[in-house]
Amino acid sequence: MPDYSQLSATLVKSLKLDQSPIAISFTDSVPSNIPAHAGQVPAGCRFWQDATTAAFATSAADHAMCAIGMHTHNLESSPAQQTDLMDALKIFGDLGYVRPEDVPQIPVLNSQPRYILYSQLAETPLRPDLVLLFVHANQTLILSEATQQIESQMPPAMGRPACAVVPQVLNSGRAALSLGCCGARAYLDNFSDSVAIFAIPGAKLEAYVERIEVLTGANTTLAQFHQIRRQAVEAGSRPTIHESLVASLKIA
Repeated sequence: MPDYSQLSATLVKSLKLDQSPIAISFTDSVPSNIPAHAGQVPAGCRFWQDATTAAFATSAADHAMCAIGMHTHNLESSPAQQTDLMDALKIFGDLGYVRPEDVPQIPVLNSQPRYILYSQLAETPLRPDLVLLFVHANQTLILSEATQQIESQMPPAMGRPACAVVPQVLNSGRAALSLGCCGARAYLDNFSDSVAIFAIPGAKLEAYVERIEVLTGANTTLAQFHQIRRQAVEAGSRPTIHESLVASLKIA
Protein backbone atom coordinates (compact mmCIF):
# COMPACT_ATOMS: atom_id res chain seq x y z
CA MET A 1 0.00 0.00 0.00
CA PRO A 2 1.08 3.62 -0.38
CA ASP A 3 2.69 5.32 2.60
CA TYR A 4 -0.47 6.88 4.01
CA SER A 5 1.43 8.32 6.95
CA GLN A 6 3.58 10.34 4.55
CA LEU A 7 0.61 11.33 2.41
CA SER A 8 -1.19 12.54 5.51
CA ALA A 9 1.84 14.49 6.69
CA THR A 10 2.14 16.19 3.29
CA LEU A 11 -1.52 17.20 3.34
CA VAL A 12 -1.24 18.59 6.87
CA LYS A 13 1.93 20.52 6.06
CA SER A 14 0.85 21.83 2.65
CA LEU A 15 -2.62 22.93 3.68
CA LYS A 16 -1.74 23.77 7.30
CA LEU A 17 -4.63 21.61 8.45
CA ASP A 18 -5.86 22.00 12.02
CA GLN A 19 -7.15 18.43 12.09
CA SER A 20 -5.82 15.14 10.78
CA PRO A 21 -7.23 13.82 7.48
CA ILE A 22 -9.78 11.06 8.04
CA ALA A 23 -9.85 7.83 6.03
CA ILE A 24 -13.12 5.99 5.37
CA SER A 25 -13.14 2.45 3.97
CA PHE A 26 -16.06 0.22 3.03
CA THR A 27 -15.44 -3.49 3.43
CA ASP A 28 -17.07 -6.90 3.87
CA SER A 29 -14.60 -7.90 6.59
CA VAL A 30 -12.81 -6.11 9.41
CA PRO A 31 -9.07 -6.53 10.14
CA SER A 32 -8.56 -8.45 13.38
CA ASN A 33 -6.76 -5.54 15.06
CA ILE A 34 -9.54 -3.01 14.45
CA PRO A 35 -12.13 -2.79 17.25
CA ALA A 36 -15.80 -2.06 16.83
CA HIS A 37 -16.90 1.46 17.70
CA ALA A 38 -17.69 1.78 21.38
CA GLY A 39 -20.76 3.63 22.56
CA GLN A 40 -23.69 5.26 20.84
CA VAL A 41 -23.71 8.28 18.55
CA PRO A 42 -26.66 10.50 17.56
CA ALA A 43 -25.58 10.70 13.92
CA GLY A 44 -23.20 8.91 11.57
CA CYS A 45 -21.20 12.07 10.88
CA ARG A 46 -20.04 11.91 14.50
CA PHE A 47 -17.76 9.05 13.46
CA TRP A 48 -15.73 11.63 11.50
CA GLN A 49 -14.81 13.30 14.76
CA ASP A 50 -14.27 10.08 16.73
CA ALA A 51 -11.86 8.90 14.03
CA THR A 52 -9.46 11.73 14.86
CA THR A 53 -8.51 9.85 18.04
CA ALA A 54 -9.00 6.15 17.22
CA ALA A 55 -9.49 3.64 14.44
CA PHE A 56 -12.68 1.58 14.54
CA ALA A 57 -15.23 -0.30 12.50
CA THR A 58 -18.97 0.30 12.32
CA SER A 59 -21.91 -1.70 11.04
CA ALA A 60 -25.48 -0.66 10.31
CA ALA A 61 -26.35 -1.05 13.99
CA ASP A 62 -23.86 1.67 14.94
CA HIS A 63 -25.58 4.12 12.56
CA ALA A 64 -29.06 3.22 13.78
CA MET A 65 -29.79 6.55 15.49
CA CYS A 66 -29.30 8.47 12.22
CA ALA A 67 -32.10 7.83 9.75
CA ILE A 68 -30.65 10.25 7.19
CA GLY A 69 -27.17 8.74 7.39
CA MET A 70 -28.65 5.25 7.07
CA HIS A 71 -30.33 6.46 3.89
CA THR A 72 -27.33 8.20 2.29
CA HIS A 73 -25.01 5.27 3.11
CA ASN A 74 -27.57 2.72 1.88
CA LEU A 75 -27.29 0.74 5.11
CA GLU A 76 -29.69 -2.09 5.85
CA SER A 77 -32.45 -0.59 7.96
CA SER A 78 -35.23 -1.95 10.14
CA PRO A 79 -38.93 -1.03 9.81
CA ALA A 80 -38.49 1.29 12.81
CA GLN A 81 -35.61 3.08 11.11
CA GLN A 82 -37.64 3.42 7.93
CA THR A 83 -40.37 5.03 10.02
CA ASP A 84 -37.79 7.41 11.49
CA LEU A 85 -36.70 8.34 7.97
CA MET A 86 -40.25 9.03 6.83
CA ASP A 87 -40.93 11.07 9.99
CA ALA A 88 -37.75 13.10 9.44
CA LEU A 89 -38.61 13.77 5.80
CA LYS A 90 -42.13 14.84 6.80
CA ILE A 91 -40.77 17.33 9.30
CA PHE A 92 -38.25 18.59 6.76
CA GLY A 93 -41.04 18.96 4.23
CA ASP A 94 -43.32 20.81 6.65
CA LEU A 95 -40.46 23.25 7.31
CA GLY A 96 -39.75 23.68 3.61
CA TYR A 97 -36.23 22.39 4.31
CA VAL A 98 -36.39 19.31 2.08
CA ARG A 99 -39.27 19.26 -0.38
CA PRO A 100 -40.47 15.95 -1.88
CA GLU A 101 -38.86 16.85 -5.20
CA ASP A 102 -35.54 17.41 -3.41
CA VAL A 103 -35.29 13.87 -2.02
CA PRO A 104 -34.25 12.12 -5.28
CA GLN A 105 -31.39 14.62 -5.61
CA ILE A 106 -29.78 13.52 -2.33
CA PRO A 107 -26.90 11.15 -3.18
CA VAL A 108 -27.27 7.56 -1.94
CA LEU A 109 -24.44 5.03 -2.02
CA ASN A 110 -24.81 2.69 -5.00
CA SER A 111 -23.67 -0.37 -3.06
CA GLN A 112 -24.74 -1.60 0.38
CA PRO A 113 -21.74 -1.83 2.71
CA ARG A 114 -21.42 -4.38 5.49
CA TYR A 115 -18.82 -2.49 7.50
CA ILE A 116 -17.43 1.04 7.42
CA LEU A 117 -13.95 1.67 8.86
CA TYR A 118 -12.89 5.07 10.16
CA SER A 119 -9.41 6.20 11.17
CA GLN A 120 -6.85 8.91 10.75
CA LEU A 121 -5.39 8.64 7.25
CA ALA A 122 -1.93 8.09 8.71
CA GLU A 123 -3.18 4.96 10.51
CA THR A 124 -5.63 3.51 8.00
CA PRO A 125 -5.57 -0.31 7.98
CA LEU A 126 -7.08 -0.48 4.49
CA ARG A 127 -6.90 1.49 1.29
CA PRO A 128 -9.35 4.34 1.92
CA ASP A 129 -12.32 4.74 -0.35
CA LEU A 130 -12.30 8.42 0.44
CA VAL A 131 -10.45 10.90 2.62
CA LEU A 132 -12.11 13.74 4.50
CA LEU A 133 -10.38 17.04 5.22
CA PHE A 134 -11.71 19.64 7.66
CA VAL A 135 -10.86 22.88 5.86
CA HIS A 136 -11.18 26.66 5.89
CA ALA A 137 -11.88 28.91 2.91
CA ASN A 138 -8.21 29.66 2.16
CA GLN A 139 -7.49 25.92 2.05
CA THR A 140 -10.37 25.23 -0.32
CA LEU A 141 -8.73 27.65 -2.74
CA ILE A 142 -5.85 25.22 -3.29
CA LEU A 143 -8.16 22.21 -3.20
CA SER A 144 -10.41 23.68 -5.88
CA GLU A 145 -7.37 24.39 -8.06
CA ALA A 146 -6.19 20.79 -7.59
CA THR A 147 -9.64 19.47 -8.50
CA GLN A 148 -9.76 21.57 -11.66
CA GLN A 149 -6.42 20.14 -12.76
CA ILE A 150 -7.18 16.50 -11.86
CA GLU A 151 -10.88 16.30 -12.68
CA SER A 152 -11.02 18.97 -15.43
CA GLN A 153 -13.91 20.53 -13.53
CA MET A 154 -14.58 22.37 -10.30
CA PRO A 155 -15.74 20.39 -7.25
CA PRO A 156 -19.44 20.61 -6.42
CA ALA A 157 -20.23 22.54 -3.24
CA MET A 158 -22.90 20.55 -1.42
CA GLY A 159 -25.26 21.45 1.38
CA ARG A 160 -27.52 19.29 3.51
CA PRO A 161 -27.12 16.55 4.51
CA ALA A 162 -23.38 16.67 5.23
CA CYS A 163 -23.12 12.87 5.06
CA ALA A 164 -24.27 12.94 1.41
CA VAL A 165 -20.75 13.99 0.42
CA VAL A 166 -19.68 10.37 1.03
CA PRO A 167 -21.93 8.74 -1.61
CA GLN A 168 -21.43 11.72 -3.91
CA VAL A 169 -17.68 11.07 -4.03
CA LEU A 170 -17.91 7.27 -4.06
CA ASN A 171 -20.55 7.15 -6.78
CA SER A 172 -18.88 9.75 -9.01
CA GLY A 173 -15.21 9.03 -8.30
CA ARG A 174 -14.68 12.80 -8.07
CA ALA A 175 -13.86 15.12 -5.17
CA ALA A 176 -16.55 17.26 -3.57
CA LEU A 177 -16.89 20.01 -1.00
CA SER A 178 -19.55 19.84 1.71
CA LEU A 179 -20.63 22.99 3.47
CA GLY A 180 -22.26 20.74 6.03
CA CYS A 181 -25.70 20.98 7.56
CA CYS A 182 -27.17 22.21 10.84
CA GLY A 183 -27.24 18.63 12.13
CA ALA A 184 -23.55 17.95 11.53
CA ARG A 185 -22.63 21.25 13.15
CA ALA A 186 -24.69 20.27 16.19
CA TYR A 187 -23.22 16.76 16.49
CA LEU A 188 -19.54 17.48 15.77
CA ASP A 189 -17.42 19.64 18.05
CA ASN A 190 -14.77 20.04 15.34
CA PHE A 191 -17.21 21.26 12.66
CA SER A 192 -17.36 24.94 13.55
CA ASP A 193 -19.04 27.66 11.49
CA SER A 194 -15.75 28.45 9.73
CA VAL A 195 -15.08 24.84 8.70
CA ALA A 196 -16.18 22.86 5.65
CA ILE A 197 -15.52 19.27 4.57
CA PHE A 198 -13.54 18.38 1.46
CA ALA A 199 -13.72 14.75 0.35
CA ILE A 200 -11.12 13.17 -1.94
CA PRO A 201 -11.70 9.80 -3.64
CA GLY A 202 -9.17 7.32 -2.30
CA ALA A 203 -8.20 6.14 -5.77
CA LYS A 204 -6.96 9.65 -6.62
CA LEU A 205 -5.39 10.50 -3.26
CA GLU A 206 -1.78 10.38 -4.45
CA ALA A 207 -2.55 12.57 -7.45
CA TYR A 208 -4.29 15.08 -5.21
CA VAL A 209 -1.44 15.16 -2.70
CA GLU A 210 1.09 15.79 -5.49
CA ARG A 211 -0.97 18.63 -6.97
CA ILE A 212 -1.73 20.15 -3.56
CA GLU A 213 1.96 20.25 -2.67
CA VAL A 214 2.86 21.96 -5.97
CA LEU A 215 -0.04 24.40 -5.81
CA THR A 216 0.75 25.33 -2.22
CA GLY A 217 4.24 26.39 -3.27
CA ALA A 218 2.89 28.29 -6.27
CA ASN A 219 0.27 30.09 -4.18
CA THR A 220 2.89 31.09 -1.60
CA THR A 221 5.10 32.65 -4.29
CA LEU A 222 2.20 34.34 -6.07
CA ALA A 223 0.81 35.74 -2.82
CA GLN A 224 4.17 37.42 -2.25
CA PHE A 225 4.11 38.69 -5.85
CA HIS A 226 0.69 40.28 -5.40
CA GLN A 227 1.60 41.82 -2.03
CA ILE A 228 4.83 43.32 -3.39
CA ARG A 229 3.06 44.58 -6.51
CA ARG A 230 0.29 46.19 -4.47
CA GLN A 231 2.81 47.97 -2.23
CA ALA A 232 4.76 49.23 -5.24
CA VAL A 233 1.67 50.49 -7.08
CA GLU A 234 0.22 52.15 -3.97
CA ALA A 235 3.60 53.86 -3.46
CA GLY A 236 3.32 55.40 -6.94
CA SER A 237 5.52 53.03 -8.92
CA ARG A 238 4.58 51.34 -12.18
CA PRO A 239 6.47 48.04 -12.03
CA THR A 240 6.30 45.56 -14.88
CA ILE A 241 5.13 42.02 -14.20
CA HIS A 242 8.74 40.89 -14.60
CA GLU A 243 9.98 43.36 -11.98
CA SER A 244 7.33 42.29 -9.50
CA LEU A 245 8.10 38.61 -10.11
CA VAL A 246 11.82 39.16 -9.60
CA ALA A 247 11.15 40.98 -6.33
CA SER A 248 8.86 38.21 -5.06
CA LEU A 249 11.28 35.44 -6.03
CA LYS A 250 14.06 37.17 -4.11
CA ILE A 251 11.93 37.00 -0.96
CA ALA A 252 10.92 33.39 -1.63
